[in-house]
Amino acid sequence: MFERQIKIPDPEEILAEMPLPQNLRGVKAERDRLVSDVIKGLSDKLIIIVGPCSAHEAAPVLDYVERLGKLSRKVEDKLVLVPRIYTNKPRTRGVGYKGMFSQPDPTKSEDILKGIFAIRDLNIKAMQISGLSAADEMLYPENIHYVDDLLTYIAVGARSSENQLHRLVAGGIEVPVGIKNPMSGSVQVMLNSIYAAQCGQVFKLNGWQVKTDGNELAHAILRGAVDGYGNDIPNFHYETVMQVVEGYAHSGLKNPAIIIDANHSNSNKKFRQQIRICDEVMQNRLYDKDFKRNVKGFMIESFIEEGNQCEDKVYGKSITDPCLGWRDTERLILDIAERV
Repeated sequence: MFERQIKIPDPEEILAEMPLPQNLRGVKAERDRLVSDVIKGLSDKLIIIVGPCSAHEAAPVLDYVERLGKLSRKVEDKLVLVPRIYTNKPRTRGVGYKGMFSQPDPTKSEDILKGIFAIRDLNIKAMQISGLSAADEMLYPENIHYVDDLLTYIAVGARSSENQLHRLVAGGIEVPVGIKNPMSGSVQVMLNSIYAAQCGQVFKLNGWQVKTDGNELAHAILRGAVDGYGNDIPNFHYETVMQVVEGYAHSGLKNPAIIIDANHSNSNKKFRQQIRICDEVMQNRLYDKDFKRNVKGFMIESFIEEGNQCEDKVYGKSITDPCLGWRDTERLILDIAERV
């Protein structure tokens, strides 16, 4: 039985009440172009999608993004920095903090309507103070139109990449969509998901029959895998990445691109390993031109304070997965820029 609690307005109503300000629309369009050009191979820059595992509180996220905006200006000739403002948190066992979209206050119960306004406000303020538009995960495809006018990059998570609706909705999005390999690590499943997203589709969404033309900017994110015993299996090493490159070559997919997720199963959630992983990938870009041509950037989990905490007591410290601290993040980004 479903108990109806609060009627959520349609996206058009929400966007009319809290639109993206006119002066930021050009910023968003230029940011979309920068990221899209990297995915298309029109730019040799690398994309760095970086920020906290989950955006659980506005003030430290804005503090972090403002710092990232200043750093972006130092490396903009080599890198396109995209802040992670992740407002949906997938839960392996279905319980726990579910992200700002559902819980704008992590200490209180769900309030989705309040959460929608909270994340729109957060993204708009982040763009205003930093000049950077953000990335988020599409955990619930039916909700994407509440925020897609604000985002420059959208990810489909490992638990969602085999889901038909995620694949179909990804095909109607107008910015790059990174599709992670499934938890099993199957490259073929991931490539099939990308193929579905790149094709035009007709399907039902939010009470409508809709038609999409497909998203040629859909691409791969390698985040590592998990075996049947719960052990993490990394897939950022040269040999595994080149298997994906070969799969791309035989797939007929457009705009082959790979983003390396430096955390999750690639690092066994040991957050400091992200530094080593990025170093190895950058070395491999020097070694092989096909590796370099296909690997377009990184996802890095980072916040003001390193690690994580059980409760929201430390300013700028993750309440979900552990993250790199700002000092190490800044040093890592500057190092990557020097090696592009």
